[in-house]
Amino acid sequence: MKALVTGADGFIGSHLVEYLLEKGYNVKAFTYYNSFNSWGWLDTLEKEKLSQIEIFSGDIRDPNGVREAIKGVDEVFHLAALIAIPFSYHSPDSYVDTNIKGTLNVLQACRDFNTSKVLVTSTSEVYGTAQYVPIDEKHPYQGQSPYSATKIGADRLAESFYRSFDMPISIVRPFNTYGPRQSARAVIPTIITQLLSGKEEIKLGSLTPTRDFNYVKDTVKGFYEIAKSNKTIGEEINIATNQEIPIGDLANEIISQINPNAKIICDEQRLRPEKSEVNRLLGDNTKIKNLTNWQPEYTFKEGISQTIDWIKNNIERYKTDIYNI
Repeated sequence: MKALVTGADGFIGSHLVEYLLEKGYNVKAFTYYNSFNSWGWLDTLEKEKLSQIEIFSGDIRDPNGVREAIKGVDEVFHLAALIAIPFSYHSPDSYVDTNIKGTLNVLQACRDFNTSKVLVTSTSEVYGTAQYVPIDEKHPYQGQSPYSATKIGADRLAESFYRSFDMPISIVRPFNTYGPRQSARAVIPTIITQLLSGKEEIKLGSLTPTRDFNYVKDTVKGFYEIAKSNKTIGEEINIATNQEIPIGDLANEIISQINPNAKIICDEQRLRPEKSEVNRLLGDNTKIKNLTNWQPEYTFKEGISQTIDWIKNNIERYKTDIYNI
């Protein structure tokens, strides 16, 4: 089985590439072309593992390159996206081009080449603040940021191709994924990197929102199990733990493990606009458990411990003195 992973140079994408290799896939990794010839997080893999991957450097916004990448593959795992919410406030055009038009490019090419399975990556942000919990796949959508609005648009495009052309598409909706290699624009690496750099005052935004955190290895296993099951075609599927943690409690837990003397202070620039803040996310994972063999394997404590250890060994990769958006 040959699979293309778009966004393979990113956080989740690089872990998915590794997981698919372990499962015996031939993997083509779509990475973002740049003049530095950087393959993102794939550059951190062992040379032996990297030698097994076919690298395709391109731009998801370019339909010609996307077609060339998809030619000859059996399955497509589409993860390439712009994901930072603060950046979407001042650069929404780039999110439309990447998240919506990029997804359209993938869908068109997969249709032309009769790709046997297409997984389109969504996000729990499409739900906005929970109107009821746990949030199942029938929960209404709410575009509370330009980022979430473009992901809603991409999801609906994927649904339209399934319904219009009977394409074998699944929409994969991870809740908040964390783990090694995550950038400091996300809350868990933000807290850990500030603490490991010796800061006594940890700058955060709002502490009251809750999130449903998936360890990255559980997330990529979810992608794999969804791809394996024919029951998932035409479905939108949460990957969630069915547990929520307030950001304040999360921060205090990490502080207790690294530096109990550190204090949390509110940094105004890290606050989302009031109507844009997603105040509660708690996902229902009933559907993925019914349609696949997926079960989460890592507890939150195990995942946090592994994340701290990895960041501790890679702290030089992070800019701890700035607000990373």
